[in-house]
Amino acid sequence: METTENKEEAKNENNSNFKKIIAASIVASIVVSALFGAAFGFMAAKVGQGGEFSLSNILKKEQKQAGQPSISGSGTVSVPSEESAVVQAVKKDSPAVVSIIISKNIPQMDFFSDPFFDPFGFGQQPQTQNPNQNGDQKQQVGAGSGFIVSSDGLVVTNKHVVSDESASYTVMTNDEKKYDAKVLAIDQVNDIAILKIEASDLPVLEMGDSANLQIGQTVIAIGNSLGEFRNTVSKGVISGLKRNVNTGSGFGQSEMLNQVIQTDAAINPGNSGGPLLDIQGKAIGVNVAMAQGAENIGFALPIDLVKKDIASVKSSGRITQPYIGVRYLPIDAQIQKANNLQFDYGALVARGQQVTDFAVVPGSPADKAGIVENDIILEIDGVKIDAEHSLTSVLSQYSVGDVITLKVLHKGETKNVQVTLEERK
Repeated sequence: METTENKEEAKNENNSNFKKIIAASIVASIVVSALFGAAFGFMAAKVGQGGEFSLSNILKKEQKQAGQPSISGSGTVSVPSEESAVVQAVKKDSPAVVSIIISKNIPQMDFFSDPFFDPFGFGQQPQTQNPNQNGDQKQQVGAGSGFIVSSDGLVVTNKHVVSDESASYTVMTNDEKKYDAKVLAIDQVNDIAILKIEASDLPVLEMGDSANLQIGQTVIAIGNSLGEFRNTVSKGVISGLKRNVNTGSGFGQSEMLNQVIQTDAAINPGNSGGPLLDIQGKAIGVNVAMAQGAENIGFALPIDLVKKDIASVKSSGRITQPYIGVRYLPIDAQIQKANNLQFDYGALVARGQQVTDFAVVPGSPADKAGIVENDIILEIDGVKIDAEHSLTSVLSQYSVGDVITLKVLHKGETKNVQVTLEERK
């Protein structure tokens, strides 16, 4: 049996152990607090000195990983605004944007030697007083825009800007230097032309990518608005992509523009041939047309078409265009219904209005591949020929020498035909 004395001794021993545990806990707490205090004190010192653990550097590191704007030394976020980005893009690119002056020899008359202007015979001035009487004088008759794509003087513009073979063309750079320009190459399918001026060490516009554009992204247009206001800048967004537009010159000429970019950036007469830029200042298109009777509807050719032409000129001195050698009629639902056709898309190989307008050009790639009149070309390498993808626009994406596969409806049966593209003559 446990005695009263033994119980007292056990009680005292328990109290002693409890006190030891309490003391040990207090010592451990003091040690841990000291360690954490030292660590946080070190980090606080680094923060105050702008070291690795400073708020500024931590945020900088996080934003660098996220691809976001950097942090200023004061700890404030320095986010470039759209406005400043546009200003920087324009400053960078304006030196590479040019004005194109179109001039022609215009017959001159000395109106004051005409009896109509001197009905009472008071003038009595000799007919030879005006040295330009019955002669010609070179005058500016139009203007457009362009941009420099090589330091040795290659300039991109629209075909319709330099289509007058009787005119002469002058390129004026942003520093007001003038150069005689030669029309070096014309794209027979797209509204693109490349000029050459004799110069060196010219500023060059950086090419972008038009394959991954997004509706709503900011764009900038620069050009010679109205042929009078050089390097005018307008800003907007991409309003639409892959538009097919039928344009007219006002003189009975028309052209179908395929897969063009629609923008609400102001494009005025004289802007034709100028660049459409993204907010980084890279060329993503060539301004080509505006919608008459509408506000802020303009169009630009995708820059990827232009890059192909530039590469062709640099390698061969001309723009080479692939062709298969057929005349065709685009098929839609209306034509399908009227002619009881099997498909509501495709290109019907058909004759032109003239006797010599063969449906298939003799000796052409299509002729060699066995394509005949009334065949319907349904696809090219799996791409359907329809309103969004015309035969011409799809072919323009290929190069001379490429082998393509056509899906053709021939006498009620579909078949695949391989065609080797040749150069359009």
